[in-house]
Amino acid sequence: MTRRACPRRHGPSGHAELPLARRLLLAARMRRLLAIGFIWFGCAVAWLILGSTILVRTGDSSAALMDEVHGLWGPPMQQAPPRALFTETRKHRERVTVTDPQGRPTQTDVERDEQVDVDIPLDGSDIDVKLALAHRQKGLLWFATYGVDFRARYAFVNDSGADRTVSVRFPLGAEQAVYDGFEVRADDGTRLEPRIAGGLAEWRAIFRAGEKRTWTVAYRSRGTERWGYQLTAGTGQVRAFRLGVDADFGAVDFPAGTLSPSSHRRQGGGWHGEWKFSSLVASQPIGLTLPQRLNPGPLASKITFFAPVGLLFFFFVVAVLAAAGKRRIHPLNYFFFGCAFFAFHLLFAYLVDHVSLAPAFAVASLVSLALVVSYARLFVGWRFALREMALAQLVYLVLFSFTFFWTGFTGLAITIGAILTLFVMMQFTGRVKWDDAAVVVEKV
Repeated sequence: MTRRACPRRHGPSGHAELPLARRLLLAARMRRLLAIGFIWFGCAVAWLILGSTILVRTGDSSAALMDEVHGLWGPPMQQAPPRALFTETRKHRERVTVTDPQGRPTQTDVERDEQVDVDIPLDGSDIDVKLALAHRQKGLLWFATYGVDFRARYAFVNDSGADRTVSVRFPLGAEQAVYDGFEVRADDGTRLEPRIAGGLAEWRAIFRAGEKRTWTVAYRSRGTERWGYQLTAGTGQVRAFRLGVDADFGAVDFPAGTLSPSSHRRQGGGWHGEWKFSSLVASQPIGLTLPQRLNPGPLASKITFFAPVGLLFFFFVVAVLAAAGKRRIHPLNYFFFGCAFFAFHLLFAYLVDHVSLAPAFAVASLVSLALVVSYARLFVGWRFALREMALAQLVYLVLFSFTFFWTGFTGLAITIGAILTLFVMMQFTGRVKWDDAAVVVEKV
């Protein structure tokens, strides 16, 4: 007769009940992780709504504000060279259809006189431009405005083989442009009184056959964002051209599709560049883009949309450090941590309407840090709140957000921060016995 072994029952720590305890513990962990994940997702949705709101506020005001700035400071300027032309009568032959006395249509050639504008070539251009930058803020946007001091000497040659009465037309640009101290002087220094109409300054002169005449044009004006010079209308030839630009700012950029300078250098806190061509066939203009300041609206929206990544790092680090230190943090505590993070972005987004970027960022950071530390010290103590949690918030909220001030280096800075986080967590927790730590935390 075979003896049947009776099942043994053990106490709470017995081997028979250990698998069940572990399953219950695993289920509790999963519920906590799901709750924390749901809280993170809810915060991400809130940030998505806030970031979209900032974009709408910025977009709605951008067009209106741009019109206001253009009205106050003028639009982007692109100066074109003058034209010297005379009117010539030429015979023009064309075929027309006429009806004979019997009503039959017939075609015949008709010769007519036609008035044609003929250009006298621009033989040389010697231009000096000074740009003075002034950033101006309206709403959530900064605009790069500038004052321009323009002086140019133009030379024309009458190569038509006859004396001509020439009309010289200097384009004045956009309707909103303002010209102060506009003057035109002949080569002998005589000041002319041009006629201003239709966006042109026009004056007349008599050219002898083969004669070369020069005029000097000078004015002061102002514009927004960029300044340019159009060498020719379409593809054409430019002869004996020199343009020198002196800017009181050093961060000069050139728009795509423009000619780079022949030479340039930094001088003091400014910049000097020159374009020199003895003979050039081109259709590209010359252009400079003024340096832009960080715009509060777009910057706030970028920081807000990135916020879920910083919160995810914060939750991960805090959870790992709390488990390693055998401290229990309830999912509801994580909810309030997320609210404190959201408070930073909400306060920053609306504070930049009234103060500059740096004070707004500093105030929002201090408020969010105070919320987290003053709350966490109630259940994890001052030491853990000030050391582990405040440091984690400083890195993953404040410093991660601050990287968006470093244009072009944000992604690299955040990547380095993520790698350093992984390294520190691996080194700090490498000797932690997670099974024992988890059991202790669940019992707390």
